[in-house]
Amino acid sequence: MRALQMPPLITRKLLPSSSPPLSLPRSRPLPNKTIIRARSSKPQSFLDLSHEAKPECLAIDLQWHEPSNSSSYDAVIVGSGPAGLRLAERASAHGIRVCCIDPSPLSAWPNNYGVWVDEFEAMGLEGCLDKVWPMTTVFIDDRNTKHLGRPYGRVCRKRLKTQLLQGCASNGVKFHKAKAWKVEHKEFSSAVTCSDGSELKASMVVDATGFTSPFIEFEGPVRNHGYQIAHGILAEVEGHPFDTDKMVLMDWRDSHLGNEPWLRPRNDKLPTFLYAMPFDSKLIFLEETSLVSRPALPYVEVKRRMVARLRHLGIKVERVIEGERCLIPMGGPLPAIPRNLMGFGGSAGLVHPSTGYMVARTLALAPVVADAMAECLGSTRMIRGRQLYRRVWAALWTGERRRAREFYCFGMETLLRLDLKGTRRFFDAFFDLDPYHWEGFLSSRLSLGELLALSLSLFGHASNPSKFDIVTKCPAPLARLVVSLALQSM
Repeated sequence: MRALQMPPLITRKLLPSSSPPLSLPRSRPLPNKTIIRARSSKPQSFLDLSHEAKPECLAIDLQWHEPSNSSSYDAVIVGSGPAGLRLAERASAHGIRVCCIDPSPLSAWPNNYGVWVDEFEAMGLEGCLDKVWPMTTVFIDDRNTKHLGRPYGRVCRKRLKTQLLQGCASNGVKFHKAKAWKVEHKEFSSAVTCSDGSELKASMVVDATGFTSPFIEFEGPVRNHGYQIAHGILAEVEGHPFDTDKMVLMDWRDSHLGNEPWLRPRNDKLPTFLYAMPFDSKLIFLEETSLVSRPALPYVEVKRRMVARLRHLGIKVERVIEGERCLIPMGGPLPAIPRNLMGFGGSAGLVHPSTGYMVARTLALAPVVADAMAECLGSTRMIRGRQLYRRVWAALWTGERRRAREFYCFGMETLLRLDLKGTRRFFDAFFDLDPYHWEGFLSSRLSLGELLALSLSLFGHASNPSKFDIVTKCPAPLARLVVSLALQSM
């Protein structure tokens, strides 16, 4: 739900952890951002504002690959998003010789990332948050609001990327500014051909380019993803009705459709919610989101619903500082394992199938993958080729993680079958669970046994109509879950 990306979209800065929250000026545009200005003095909505792009590049002294150098690396990582840089940093800390390939390794990441604060604290990355809300809010409907005592934060993309790049530079990681066009494998090594004609050789190639990677093959003939789609803006507004101490995780209210009756039938069937980060009384990040649908809800429909919602809430946009669109494939099969190519991040199926969260989990799993790489690449046994990839894939997708993912996919299939009323009933019961369960579910840290306990507890907390939804709409996904878990346990 919050690694925000348009493939490879979330989705979605080096200061000490004691740094104060970001203080964003209201009297002038933020520097080096995408500014959207009105075409006329009286725009009808934020959609009538035009874009003026101001790309930003980080000023960090990196080591660059010399194309004339024919020596081989231990690992070549394609992509310098959060997944690629975190893995490069962790792997190089083991002494592994790493080169990252990316067309623009110093460009700032364009999309917003929201995370649970405890997840970043566990990794020592809390200093990479530019704003923290002590509480989160879920509006089930106009009469039912839940306040969750779990702090939520917005990632400072510049701070996080700076920290990761500086770690890479300190560990001797080299960078090559190009696109990877082709990956070829021999028995014990691989070669990446780039858009500039250069060829980089390595014992191992890792694809960290995201969901739309052309290099990763998947299990089975049908991908069968669900899709999360959203439209977001960071905007200066005349005012908004939200508490600046609370982040709005989900707003399922639909009273804004009272004046837009033609939008209501589709929203009843395929609902969207508002996700909002209020920085202060005039600055706010707003995002209209379809949690999951198959096929993806049309993007224009999401924007129309957002216009109707903001109009109803009385939010008048004066300036859009950043605008983004998000499309996240969720669930579906895992990559074909093993094979002579390692994936990481979106290309490795790390998106949470029920929520779309990925960034924090990917950052947390990078040390696990790096340890497995070091065990093989740094070993005197010189483990290479197919056995190398088999071991690293096995470290990422252990049997327990694969079984838990099947359960999360079952959660996604359940959500796909619920209309607005059913979705409201589901989350009403879900956030009434013990925080250990709902927090663990959203953070992908529950064991299969704990997930089964969560299911029983959820069914117990559910209303009778919600139980009816589960019994009547979920037998097929439940049967597939049981069969899949049985096959994996054989």
